[in-house]
Amino acid sequence: MGTARSADESTGQRPTVTIRLATASDAASILEIYNYEVENRTSTFDIVPRTLDAQRVWLTERSGAFAAVVATIPNRDGDPAVVGFASLSPYKERAAYRTTVESSVYVSREHGGLGIGRALMEHLIEVARDSGFHSIIARIEASSEASRALHRACGFVLVGVETEVGRKFNRWLSTAVMQLML
Repeated sequence: MGTARSADESTGQRPTVTIRLATASDAASILEIYNYEVENRTSTFDIVPRTLDAQRVWLTERSGAFAAVVATIPNRDGDPAVVGFASLSPYKERAAYRTTVESSVYVSREHGGLGIGRALMEHLIEVARDSGFHSIIARIEASSEASRALHRACGFVLVGVETEVGRKFNRWLSTAVMQLML
């Protein structure tokens, strides 16, 4: 289980962030984080928000190395609150690609810049290594310097840019492809 630290505004203390497997009860929290990105940002190229039922299905389809994990911190009552999530997915369907996976990491905007994304990414890297994968691919909207910096800090290198492969918010978007050899 991975940990990181984040700021607690009320005490100035930094409560522990816990990384754990996502459960069905996390679906609404994951949905809130993800749909914010769908509706307001280019971190995902999805343009239609997910429904709660679709999020539950997404969670039930995650197992083993492809399981979803969440980052939690204590809320004001001391109960764990989901502030981010991540997963590994198959990179491509063809058999020759089976040793490569694709990563996804999302952190709520109010908890960005606190090391939560890095804790999630480090956990995914550990899972990928333990599962015998050879490499991880990250597809990042090319102008997202924060996400690219996170991946660089975790050892990923830029291997290419897919120019204007998506369109969202009435503008063309490019994808930076970053890779980590395990």
